[in-house]
Amino acid sequence: MDFNALKTKRARIRTLAEPTVRSLGCDLVGVELATEAGGLILRLFIDKPGGVTVADCTRVSRALSPEFDVEEPVAGAYRLEVSSPGIERPVERQQDFLRFQGFKAKVRMAPDWGRRRLAGVLAGVEGDELLLEAPEGLQRLPFDRIDRVRLDLTTEEFMKMAPPRATEGDPS
Repeated sequence: MDFNALKTKRARIRTLAEPTVRSLGCDLVGVELATEAGGLILRLFIDKPGGVTVADCTRVSRALSPEFDVEEPVAGAYRLEVSSPGIERPVERQQDFLRFQGFKAKVRMAPDWGRRRLAGVLAGVEGDELLLEAPEGLQRLPFDRIDRVRLDLTTEEFMKMAPPRATEGDPS
């Protein structure tokens, strides 16, 4: 699948999934399509204050499966995975680029973008561009040419950033 088609498909999946994820008290922070040994995987990353539990992931997966069966956002067979964002948290929405300004990140650009992989510190948003302070200076990366951004946290940074974890028995 070419870059633009993949980006369009991820946006459609986000549009379909977001209302359901939100209705279950979670936030859809990332959508990923990946081909692995077992075939195509549709991976959704969710979060909520206090963190997500396995029960949250199961609830979201069970609610979305019938919706995806009807809407067919992905042609053919695929495996749906729902998980927490973890230490390599995806950053996709403009509000999240602003929220994580000052954090280190790894960026993967579109195949036609000269240098495909960059690393640096998220330095903000200006118009339709992500600002990334990289070792070679400030990079202006058009959002429509960004394939993926993930935070590049140390364990200590992740632990400081993460609120206390929810537990399985937590009624929230």
